[in-house]
Amino acid sequence: MKVLLDSIGCRLNHSEMETLARQMMANGHQVVTDAAAADKVVLNTCAVTAEAARDARSRTRAFHRANPAAEIVLTGCYATIAPADVARIEGAGQVVVNAQKAQLAHLLDPQARVERPVFEQEPIMREFLAGSMGAHTRAFIKVQDGCDNKCTFCVTTIARGEGQSRHVGDVVAEIQALAAAGYQEAVLTGVHLGSYGRDLSAHTTLTTLIRAILHHTDIPRLRLSSLEPWDVPDRFFELWADSRLLPHLHLPLQSGSDAMLRRMARRTSRASFRALAGAARAAIPGLNLSTDLIVGFPGETEADFAHSLEFVRAIGFTRLHVFSYSPRPGTAAARFSDQIPGPVKKERTRRMIALGQELSLAFHQGMVGQTVDVLWETAVGADNGGLRWAGYTNNYVRVIANGPADLFNQVTPVFITTARPDGLTGQQAGQLSDLTAGFP
Repeated sequence: MKVLLDSIGCRLNHSEMETLARQMMANGHQVVTDAAAADKVVLNTCAVTAEAARDARSRTRAFHRANPAAEIVLTGCYATIAPADVARIEGAGQVVVNAQKAQLAHLLDPQARVERPVFEQEPIMREFLAGSMGAHTRAFIKVQDGCDNKCTFCVTTIARGEGQSRHVGDVVAEIQALAAAGYQEAVLTGVHLGSYGRDLSAHTTLTTLIRAILHHTDIPRLRLSSLEPWDVPDRFFELWADSRLLPHLHLPLQSGSDAMLRRMARRTSRASFRALAGAARAAIPGLNLSTDLIVGFPGETEADFAHSLEFVRAIGFTRLHVFSYSPRPGTAAARFSDQIPGPVKKERTRRMIALGQELSLAFHQGMVGQTVDVLWETAVGADNGGLRWAGYTNNYVRVIANGPADLFNQVTPVFITTARPDGLTGQQAGQLSDLTAGFP
């Protein structure tokens, strides 16, 4: 069987599709990237915004046009919160809700063997890294699913359910197998990563997991995905004394207005977040601190938005993920009466994105003249007979540079010469000497 696996949204979704790809390959199936060649297509959908749901519908129709004979299996959060709507999309086949997602390999192939010992997994991981699906040199590791928070805007709790953690030993074994297969970096992912271990025992925490990975695996680079600000315990940043834990943190703020944070049911405030950011920067040299922001939340006044702009600039985030608020079905905020008009949301979103680009450029300019290690991920074009490669620094800044024919999955030192906010252009002045640093 030839199967195409695609994903929209968060790193957790990508992690789930990478796991499914390895399972399918281990059972003798071929993972392809061309819908026209696929017997089956699996799309892992997202529901965090209305735009993500539209993207799922658009991709499904595009897959169907490319290959009307292929069965299209839709799973993920959008498929979970609106299965009837998803089933009506042109080309849609099976709809698999999140509670059944772990059974996808069996649904695609009833004879599939899913559970395999680590010594059997490693060759498949090596093949996956080298194959057509192995575009990422970073392995996304799902360590936790579900969320126990009740943020008023978020549909994820509805779609994913309560928090569930994988056992430490299982995560450590998977990461060690990935390291043995040649992966240079692992990224720990989850819906509510900071809650890791609460459903396992009183003594199992995210700190426990990180220490176990650093102690028991050879993975050269370990990165964390999104962490809620209130989940960061005292002395947590001491973990970064081990340089394998990379200097990048994504701490979702959502708003710089205390009034909006209360309406969102976010368990943080301007004062507590400011203290957290200061502690992180004091402990982690070269920290890249990114965040999520929702613009145009119900009831947001121009003064509230001005407070957000001011606070974001004061914290000095190095990258912003900006979302224009869209009501999500089943959430409390969708029922709030004081919804913000679309043109107002659009204008505020534009202003916040512009601030984010300004802050990103300032951070990148501070890296000019430094020599940094880059994990190379993909060739992005030819230049004067050579190739231009894109990769990531340890603090997760995208870099483009000239290089030889094959730098994939290699880590090399690079001297930073030019900074731009988009990261798509650079100057050629000798192999691996000129580059552009920009958005991840």
